[in-house]
Amino acid sequence: MTVQINQDEALKMLEELVNIDSGSYVKEGVDRVGSYLRGLYEALGFEAEELVNTEHGNNISLKHKDAKDPEIIAIAHMDTVFPEGTAAERPFSIQGDRACGPGVIDMKASHVMLYHAVKALSEAGDESYKNIEILLTSDEEIGSVSSRRVIEAHSKTKKYALVLEPARADGSIVSARRGAGSYELEITGKAAHSGIEPDNGSSAIKELAHKIFEIEALSRPDEGLHVNVVQAGGGEAANMIAPNAHAVVDVRISKMSQGEWVDAQIRKIAEAVQVDGTTVELSGGVNRPPMEYTEGTKKMVDLITEEGSKLGLEIKHTHTGGGSDASFPAALGVDTLDGLGPVGGKQHSAEEYLETESLVARTELFINFLKRL
Repeated sequence: MTVQINQDEALKMLEELVNIDSGSYVKEGVDRVGSYLRGLYEALGFEAEELVNTEHGNNISLKHKDAKDPEIIAIAHMDTVFPEGTAAERPFSIQGDRACGPGVIDMKASHVMLYHAVKALSEAGDESYKNIEILLTSDEEIGSVSSRRVIEAHSKTKKYALVLEPARADGSIVSARRGAGSYELEITGKAAHSGIEPDNGSSAIKELAHKIFEIEALSRPDEGLHVNVVQAGGGEAANMIAPNAHAVVDVRISKMSQGEWVDAQIRKIAEAVQVDGTTVELSGGVNRPPMEYTEGTKKMVDLITEEGSKLGLEIKHTHTGGGSDASFPAALGVDTLDGLGPVGGKQHSAEEYLETESLVARTELFINFLKRL
């Protein structure tokens, strides 16, 4: 179908969204974005369920008042990585064929795209939009600490999950993502003067050194499993046996089974003390499952590729190491596709941008894909 979308109107909506600070820890700003979007969808006949969150922004579920049991869930996060005040420092701007500003591509342009897709279907009298539940989430950029349970609860009855993270800079959609985990080690030893009585101390740093080598040896790069100690430190003085040490471990997995295995191995390493007189406290775990490439994903990729070709768009797909909310429905067995937003790049930086021409093109593609599903 032909998309009746006014690009100037869409960019004006994008400007309003970008100029609202909605960093993950700026609850007021995230809720302003939610209220703005809720109003637009309610004008199209959608009903909102606002899931109140005291610490982060509220999550919002939207379904058309005539919807029965939607088979599709569209997931889009409202938060950005930028602190309060960023929008005032560098507000929305158009620079040639690009739109710039904090969160412009990750993922406020996706909200514009999603809304205009639903609006176009509604105005055309096509009831495909009644088969969609829209879930606006509030804290994806910090690991979906509050919204994960909401995503899982609202996804488990769905047939398809469409995640509106931006397309890659080359236009690729995302068909698989690695899962992620984070662990913290806190090691306590015994202080002693390193010159006068070194044998009376127990070095937490020495214990940590053993742990670092053992933990990093868990990596299996050829299998898409990476385990890295990304932060480490300890000690209190230049002439003191270190009474404390700490480290942060980053884990990336490609399969659910890897997460179970690496979690068990890290806990085993933490329990096996090498330096007498030290103790180890371990916290954390695998907090984002992988979005694996399945037969269901392949069928969705084939479908959107076909729809793209009708529009003269070559739609490629890619696997990425970064996480997103797509991991949660995928882990429940829901056929999931990600990176369905407009095209842009340099997320999480001052150079973040949207290719403005992609806004209409990707909206039309998304509409036709929805209709096929």
